[in-house]
Amino acid sequence: MNPTLIGIIGIVVMVIIFMARMPVAFVMAMIGYLGFSIMISEQGALSLLSRTVYDVFSSYGLTTIPLFILMGQLAFNSGISRRLYDTGYKFLGSTKGGLAMATVAACTAFGAVCGSSPATAATMATVGLPEMKRYKYADELATGAVASGGGLGMIMPPSIVLIVYGILTEQSIGKLFVAGIIPAILVTILFIICIYIRCRLNPEQGPAGESFTWRQKFKSLLGMGETLAVFVLVMGGLFIGLFTPTEAAAVGALGVLAVSFIRRQLTWDGFVESLYETLRTSCMVMMLIAGATVFGKFLAVTRIPFDMATWVGGFDLPPYMILAVVVLIYFFGGCFMDALAFVMLTVPIFFPLVVGLGYDPIWFGLIIVMVTEMGVITPPVGINVYVVYGVAKNVIGEVPLESIFKGIIPFLLAVILGIIILMIFPQIILFLPNLMY
Repeated sequence: MNPTLIGIIGIVVMVIIFMARMPVAFVMAMIGYLGFSIMISEQGALSLLSRTVYDVFSSYGLTTIPLFILMGQLAFNSGISRRLYDTGYKFLGSTKGGLAMATVAACTAFGAVCGSSPATAATMATVGLPEMKRYKYADELATGAVASGGGLGMIMPPSIVLIVYGILTEQSIGKLFVAGIIPAILVTILFIICIYIRCRLNPEQGPAGESFTWRQKFKSLLGMGETLAVFVLVMGGLFIGLFTPTEAAAVGALGVLAVSFIRRQLTWDGFVESLYETLRTSCMVMMLIAGATVFGKFLAVTRIPFDMATWVGGFDLPPYMILAVVVLIYFFGGCFMDALAFVMLTVPIFFPLVVGLGYDPIWFGLIIVMVTEMGVITPPVGINVYVVYGVAKNVIGEVPLESIFKGIIPFLLAVILGIIILMIFPQIILFLPNLMY
């Protein structure tokens, strides 16, 4: 049988099984194993499967992932997220839509010590939704701001998706982290502008909260001190070459743990819960990487990635049009698959093509992470929407899913505008990495 046909059948079968809600990691590993058995041999497939799982779970480079996840879990269980929100609330809460703006700003700050989009959304939903409900914010604006703001955890370093992209493409994780800072700030500003315009047009969406004195505002900045210190330590160490990404992750986790003990706000139960969630999430990510690696090896022997790259590259179109096609594929694919799984599945296919067209791999990594960020807030997958829906049910009462999806539409447009800006002006992404190296 033709290798390309075998590959296409494997992809179709995999998508069908995905629709049955089977775990993505195991499906990719199973299809990769069966396909490799047909293409090469059963013995070779068994060797590939066992070697890949061992290599992934014993990889020194991948220790970055559990360490950054641990840092985020410790930050959550020690109350850092609540202090971040309190600071944003005191500075922005007195303006129309100010609580939603504060939530978005706090999401960006928490993303700097978390790295997970759903975790950021869940954390800030727990903190922010009750306050916005108290000040009679519209459910659409409140839940839309939290779900969309949570997506900033995918862009703001340390981002798990950026780590995985760097490993798959053999790019510097440090450069990817530094490159993500300005785009994350840009999207945050666009979200805040979006909320401002929305509340100017319809003041009932986000009534103004209480006012605070400048003394109270500046005093609240002390609550951000430890987060800022950890972020500067981790990113500054990467920037000047003092740490490798793995060392930076270890220093960050230790820094958050030290702050938690000094403030005496991390209980023993909270510490155990942090370890449990770190183990659970890390195993999930590691299995995704292992499954995607096995499936990627199967695709490589079918030559589909090379054939697709040749086919798309053969279009009589300018490079920017070909890039636009790739970005659209990521956008629509991100609507139907988990962002991390989709990136791992498609990067081996499109990365050689995009680099061959002359685009910078660091820039491309940030662009696809921003595009797949839209996937976490768009139906039918929209994981952040379902996370916020679940949290909202517990803290403010049930909010219809259609209200949350309706609420994210303006933020979705803001992300699209941000992507367009970054595609037109790539130096916005590349300025800090070029300065770093």
